[in-house]
Amino acid sequence: MQNFTYNNKTKIIFGKGTENQVGSETALYAKRILLHHSGGFAVRSGLIDKVKESLKNAGVEWVELTGVLPNPRLSLVRKGIEITRKEKLELILAVGGGSAIDSAKAIAFGSVHDCDVWEFFERRRSPEKSLPVGSIVTIPAAGSESSLSCVITNENGPWKRGVNSPFNRPVFAIMNPELTYSLPPYQSACGITDMMAHIMERYFTKEPNVELTDEFCEGALRTIIRNARKIFSGGENNYDARAEIMWAGTIAHNGFLDTGRIGDWASHAMDHELSALFDIAHGAGLAIMFPAWIKYNIKDGTPRFARFAAKVWGVDGAFYDLEQAALEGVMRMENFFRSIGMPVRFNEAGIDPSRIQEMAKRVVYFGSIGQYRKLTEKDAEAIYRLAAE
Repeated sequence: MQNFTYNNKTKIIFGKGTENQVGSETALYAKRILLHHSGGFAVRSGLIDKVKESLKNAGVEWVELTGVLPNPRLSLVRKGIEITRKEKLELILAVGGGSAIDSAKAIAFGSVHDCDVWEFFERRRSPEKSLPVGSIVTIPAAGSESSLSCVITNENGPWKRGVNSPFNRPVFAIMNPELTYSLPPYQSACGITDMMAHIMERYFTKEPNVELTDEFCEGALRTIIRNARKIFSGGENNYDARAEIMWAGTIAHNGFLDTGRIGDWASHAMDHELSALFDIAHGAGLAIMFPAWIKYNIKDGTPRFARFAAKVWGVDGAFYDLEQAALEGVMRMENFFRSIGMPVRFNEAGIDPSRIQEMAKRVVYFGSIGQYRKLTEKDAEAIYRLAAE
């Protein structure tokens, strides 16, 4: 087990009606804020009006910036930075899913540094400070509400890149599972896949003696799968299932499952190229890339993948050798993703395989990817081709 320091400052406010606490919670940090959201369902559902009423009652003033899209755009981040500086705002409040929260994070640290915010994503600088960020989560998926990560898409490229920094952790996250009842099935499925991928990136490690976090990872994955099936079999308004999914999404990416381990993250890097070039939803891209990554790596670490098949997907090893068991686990994972409406091949998502070489070259822009196994451009190309078969 690796040495580690675990510190997560995010205050989680979880449960029914908790969105009504946003005003009093925000007032602990700021009196003038940027209210940041997509302008879509959060407005139509009445949630934004409820948020504004709570802020008003707490004496908090706001400037509103809407327009957040999936794969949040650099152009909107720059606009948010300009507004935040001009209006001397003190906190960024995101209402939505990972896209709104990541956009808020980039605005928060970009506003307090004297440079263009994209320099951080090009790894030319690291954040040294940030405005506080708060969130009301409406899409359980990315876990951005308490993570140190932030991913933004630069339309001029296009490039999708991330910044990891302890300054990115929000100061509070309000999480009411009831707000997820009306999510379209596709968004729910993308979120479920995203959080599963966050766990799997950590689970596939070559670090020995991480028994406790192995068990946590496996249990979290089983919980997500079990409750996803409840939601997708007519339980859209099943509070308990939605609550389990929402909390799992946070645990999947708040750093707790990292402790003592070295995760991989190659599948995320490879999906970022799909998202940048084809604007595919992050969860959908991960549903394609993770099975392909596993297939490519099975021979390099069969026992770990066979354990994954047994502990997560219920593959009985008595009927298989280790490699067959591992492959059976991949097949069951693909079947699960398809059952909730996710693609698992390029053709199912309308991705042009003629751009595989281009993606492979782009994904190693900063050097080899992955920790479980260092992947070169040649490796990446082979994995993309597995995803296209």
